Order: sequence, then C-alpha cells, then structure tokens
Amino acid sequence: MAGGGPPFSLGVETHEGLAALTRAIRAEEDGKQLRKELARDMREALKPGATQAKQQIMSMASAGLPTAPALRTSVARKIRPEVKLGGRWSGARVKAFKLKNVRGFANAPKRLNRAGGWRHPVYGNREVWAVQHGKVDWFDRAFQGREGQYKAAVEAAMENMARRIAARAE
Repeated sequence: MAGGGPPFSLGVETHEGLAALTRAIRAEEDGKQLRKELARDMREALKPGATQAKQQIMSMASAGLPTAPALRTSVARKIRPEVKLGGRWSGARVKAFKLKNVRGFANAPKRLNRAGGWRHPVYGNREVWAVQHGKVDWFDRAFQGREGQYKAAVEAAMENMARRIAARAE
C-alpha cells in the first residue's frame, strides 16, 4: 500500500517521468487542457481497481438489521481513483476517502479493513465497550496480484501524452 494518503490508498507513486511530463505539459499553449486529459486518462486506468474495491466492501456480511445510512454503501461511494499532477504529491492512486455524517464513523474505510477491528461503546450503556470486526483486508485484496496491471495502465496513459507532445514538436 502507498503511504501518506489518509485513510489509506493504493497507487502509482511519483517518479521523474511524471514530473518531466507535467513540466512539458505546462510549456504547451493548451497545457491546462492537456493536464485535464492526462488526469482523466490516468483515472480511467484505475477505475477497474476502484470498482473491484467497491465490490469487495459490498460483499461484507451485514448484521441484518436495517439501519440508515447504510455503512457498506457509504464506504463504497467514497472509493475512487485520484490523480494529482504537481504539488507535494504527484501520482495516481485509488483511495477510500473518509466518511462524513455516517453514524459518527468517519474512519470506517480504514477500520473495516483492520484485523483488530474497532472499539465502540455499547448502545444504551456507555460504560461497556465492544470490539467489532469488518471484512479484514477488503481493500488490499481488491488489488492483490493486479498492482502491476494498474501501474502499467497509468504509465501507458503517461506515455500516450508524452507521444502527443513530442509529435507537436516535430
């Protein structure tokens, strides 16, 4: 897993090629549009991974009690590919973002993935605490064995953009 992305993520980390490509795009007259296209292509390359992660969390067993808002659905909605070109962090990754206003459980994607689960007070008795477990490693399993495939797809998107810029120069 890639570090530095709260709550957690899997992605292609920055390297010299992406930095050079971003500089070349900035030098072009329509650089803003080219950056948008590169980011879109990189996100498209990671969409199958995001879909797989969503399927993994939706396959988690539920307690059977209908409660609103639905936790698994809320977590699945917050999983998406993210691309940043320039700044502190450059690269592409699939990220499970924190939840807002879902049962007071902002870190649900992270906690559901942990083997240790999470602790919470028992409803109606604030003195008793319970440990609850989600589907261990649901996020990690979605990418197991496919990391190279997603990295290659992102690098192919970068290579296509580099070829477009090089063809303009000729």
